[in-house]
Amino acid sequence: MSKARVLVGTRKGAFILTADGKRQNWEVSGPYFSGWELYHLKGSPVDPDRIFASQTSGWFGQVIQRSDDGGKTWIQPGTPPGEPASAPGGMPKGESNKFVYEGVAGTHKWYDGTPHPWEFKRVWHLEPSLTDPDTVYAGVEDAALFISRDGGKNWKELSGLRCHSTGQTWQPGAGGMCLHTILLDPKNHKRIYVAISAAGAFRSDDAGQTWKPINKGLRSEFIPDPDAEVGHCVHRIAHHPSRPDVLFMQKHWDVMRSENAGDSWREVSGNLPTDFGFVIDVHAHEPETVYVVPIKSDGEHFVQDAKLRVYRSRTGGNDWEALTKGLPQKDCYVNVLRDAMAVDRFDPCGIYFGTTGGQVYASADGGDSWNAIVRDLPAVLSVEVQTLP
Repeated sequence: MSKARVLVGTRKGAFILTADGKRQNWEVSGPYFSGWELYHLKGSPVDPDRIFASQTSGWFGQVIQRSDDGGKTWIQPGTPPGEPASAPGGMPKGESNKFVYEGVAGTHKWYDGTPHPWEFKRVWHLEPSLTDPDTVYAGVEDAALFISRDGGKNWKELSGLRCHSTGQTWQPGAGGMCLHTILLDPKNHKRIYVAISAAGAFRSDDAGQTWKPINKGLRSEFIPDPDAEVGHCVHRIAHHPSRPDVLFMQKHWDVMRSENAGDSWREVSGNLPTDFGFVIDVHAHEPETVYVVPIKSDGEHFVQDAKLRVYRSRTGGNDWEALTKGLPQKDCYVNVLRDAMAVDRFDPCGIYFGTTGGQVYASADGGDSWNAIVRDLPAVLSVEVQTLP
């Protein structure tokens, strides 16, 4: 029977939750890498046994872990992205990993010829290739994009992004200047989307060599030019594999939609109680069904009215309904971070999200009802799901 495998990264380790296709009874394994921050785990869509994990410590630095047996055992395949090729796999924070970048991909210069000081802090997001189990992308802080073609052993920067002509104007958001979203186009393998806080969204149509800002239609009142080409704090972008040109975005404020691969955006916040939030995702079988979790404000990172509500739009935005069955509706003060929502490919579609309070909620009916499949974990940083044969 088919299985669901939910990969959970937390402030103090990783956990793997498994269930059969009915998704009623869950087994919990872990913690893996206990005591470490696990910013992101994600499985290969090509090889169901391969999982990549970003393991980070304020003292020991950054490590990339890989499992080739579905999470039972793990290896460190090589030097993490962002560190010099000769460096060990776990450098103390603030020492060797702080440098003017002259490492994996050579010295990079800005368009005006001046060297760019760059501090590597952590890997925020790992995105395995849709076609090759040995290829994986890494989005890091300070904002840069790396690729490994040998299962994480060696990394090369796709330096056209960081050396973009607008790069000198990028500024960190509240969580740092992080490249936190990588979206691969299943119909055009040369097309890649990324989102950077607080620079905005960018698209490459040549496999990451050159990049175009795709922020037209975004407006941010807290920057000097609210309609600027870059400088917007994008929290997350998502699409449905059958329609990769239709993008949905959760911005610092505003929920947005693009129908032309990001060339222009329009707001679809509609009747949401607040349009601030971090996560956004799309139903596995319904390209116009979208999910968000509104948060009270950028100053108060918890759900509005102390009620945990997922909002669903079946029309691609504007019209939203609150999904509350099985979720706490009083005295709830949790947040749902940008990588902490995922969907499976079962029918009916399963929706999953984790909270800063350590709960992982699941819905096996597209969001109509929810239950906590695990409670009292450390604060959840990321949730991904694999639908296994």
